[in-house]
Amino acid sequence: MPDLTNARWRKSTRSGSNGGDCVEVADNLPGVVAVRDSKDPHGPALTFAPAAWATFVQATATIR
Repeated sequence: MPDLTNARWRKSTRSGSNGGDCVEVADNLPGVVAVRDSKDPHGPALTFAPAAWATFVQATATIR
């Protein structure tokens, strides 16, 4: 598991503002993109290679 101590988390632009289901992303770390549930900031985080994350974002950007 990569060290996420210095991760700078930001809320996804696709998350709502109603305090419900929110996703936070940290993409400031070298070689890894981390994703977590904003309601559980001390809980687990998923990590992805930057290229894999970019492919996921691109693929889901067309789904509405």
